Amino acid sequence: MPSNDPLLQPYRLKHLTLKNRIMTTSHEPAYPEDGLPKDRYRGYHVERARGGIAMTMTAGSALVSRDSPPAFNNILAWKDEVVPWMAKLVDECHAEGCAVMIQLTHLGWRTGWNRGDWLPAVAPSGMREPAHRAFPKVLEDWDIARIIRDYAAAAERMQAAGLDGIELEAYGHLMDAFWAPRQNALESPWNGDLEARMKFSLDVLAAIREKTGPEFIVGLRYTADDLADGGITVEDGLAIGHRLKASGMVDFLNVIRGRVETDPALTDVIPVQGMKSAPHLDFAGRVRAEVGLPTFHAARIPDVATARHAVAAGLLDMVGMTRAHIAEPHIVKKIMAGREEDIRPCVGATYCLDRIYQGGEALCIHNAATGRELTMPHVIEKAEKPRRVVIVGAGPGGLEAARVAAARGHNVTVFEAASQPGGQVRLTALSPRRREMIGIIDWRMAQCAARGVEFRFDTWAEGDDVLALEPEVVIVATGGLPDTGGLEAGEDLVVSAWDIIAGDVKPGANVLIYDDAGDHPALQAAEVIAAAGGSVEVMTRDRTFAPEIMGMNLVPYMRSLQGKAVKFTVTYRLKAVEKAGNALSALIGSDYGAVEERRSVDQVVVNHGTVPLDELYQELRPRSSNLGEVDYEALIEGRPQTVRSNPEGTFQLFRIGDAVSARNTHAAIYDALRLVKDL
Repeated sequence: MPSNDPLLQPYRLKHLTLKNRIMTTSHEPAYPEDGLPKDRYRGYHVERARGGIAMTMTAGSALVSRDSPPAFNNILAWKDEVVPWMAKLVDECHAEGCAVMIQLTHLGWRTGWNRGDWLPAVAPSGMREPAHRAFPKVLEDWDIARIIRDYAAAAERMQAAGLDGIELEAYGHLMDAFWAPRQNALESPWNGDLEARMKFSLDVLAAIREKTGPEFIVGLRYTADDLADGGITVEDGLAIGHRLKASGMVDFLNVIRGRVETDPALTDVIPVQGMKSAPHLDFAGRVRAEVGLPTFHAARIPDVATARHAVAAGLLDMVGMTRAHIAEPHIVKKIMAGREEDIRPCVGATYCLDRIYQGGEALCIHNAATGRELTMPHVIEKAEKPRRVVIVGAGPGGLEAARVAAARGHNVTVFEAASQPGGQVRLTALSPRRREMIGIIDWRMAQCAARGVEFRFDTWAEGDDVLALEPEVVIVATGGLPDTGGLEAGEDLVVSAWDIIAGDVKPGANVLIYDDAGDHPALQAAEVIAAAGGSVEVMTRDRTFAPEIMGMNLVPYMRSLQGKAVKFTVTYRLKAVEKAGNALSALIGSDYGAVEERRSVDQVVVNHGTVPLDELYQELRPRSSNLGEVDYEALIEGRPQTVRSNPEGTFQLFRIGDAVSARNTHAAIYDALRLVKDL
């Protein structure tokens, strides 16, 4: 039946009819192999095509030249071998009614010289980009001519692969560096007024059109205001849009506001949790209204309501929900089925992008199937025979185990010692800036409720409680307790970061936080103490602080803590604590040499991970059929667990998440999914 939903209306882009208004914008999940979009990469995009999006924009970005070394495991569009791999991706997405485009770029200054072929980065000036720390070579005329040819050749390859179009990247890369006066140190004809600064872009477009013809769809993702002194102003951005339209060579604009060469600037372009949703949506709407080209935009549009408003209000023609589709690839399918409440929410944790920018692969903090489409299911299939499953612990791992087991058709009971579900995630969500994390728990509770999972809260499960249910499978997801050990003396004098975050211990006035885990609790505790007026020193034995938090998530902490009485000390470690009158004396050492000094403080907070809470597991292990053993090969290869080392055992026993060892939310959820999907 025809729908009145603005998001489900088709959109005509040149000759291409897009079946609805939802797309994923270009992003690099860092799945290529040898610079090519092979099976894993294709599986990721095809899953979202199956989920109903109108268009998937691949690559973020595909590289047109060899002197644009891959900073994020990018697709190498300068390789002829890319064509058959892209063609296979296109064919499979087209079979699902999904259009496919790719973003092409030359990274310019936004890369390092010590990658790829070890060629120097190039740019219109020698200005250093802070994120990648390369001093680029200033472009010569022969570089410019070569790169223009490279753009055209890459576009021709994409047309040969059957793509519906391409998008050129013009924010933070080479193309817009010509536009920004602060970054362009070249002579005429490449520098001067805006017309001169746009000559490179227009020459690239002309070369592409010469190779691909007038019908091939070509657009630009560009910053219409880079928010930098001496950069691209709003007036410049609008004028650039008008000139691109007047050229007749550009079919759409994908609007960005801001720049990306530092973590704070990048985070303002792509906001994380605790920041405003859709902060640049109205600006994108202004560009659409004033320039008049078809307009796309994505920047923290995490929910259907915001996306629907963007289209209904005429702000956008196509709305990008990119991180939202990393969390939930079937958004459109669920909208069409009237199941919006069933959509797994993006909680803005940005674990996905932070991993990419730190040289890893994109993974969703609470959808362990994303990026693992070849081995992990997004849709859970029923088991041949229902079983009685008992789960102990209602943190993220336990709830994922319950959700998947119930979706498999098993009879599931969950014990939880607390009065509410959530475990460490609920503790995390006590921070106002990170309260969206509770969506990880709320979604799973709703999924479990819809499938009849029985919960027993306020119940400290003993072995007899579990066995009374005559389980066939027991999964221990009891998590861990804060580990404040590792000191030579004085462990009884310190408190944990959890104590501070939960409010169980009042913040001190002069506090040393020893962070030996490098994850969120230490900085969350620092925020609590600093907000209460305390003075804080965050100390780590590592060469950098908070390495597990990564760049984009670190930004809000720094904005919160800088300007307060907080300092950071690296390469030193806490050795011991002792009483010194009404104060505490902390003995400080170093792994780098025989250095010792003391700090006089009134409180010492330790963040040292967790110790598994595994007493129940150890109690049940001798009575289980597998004695707790996991067949790792079967687990990795996606086969059921069949170990039976104790013939007298009546149930299989497994433990997951921090009940095994201190890790993170994603690890606990992945533990649960890959174990329980085969029960």
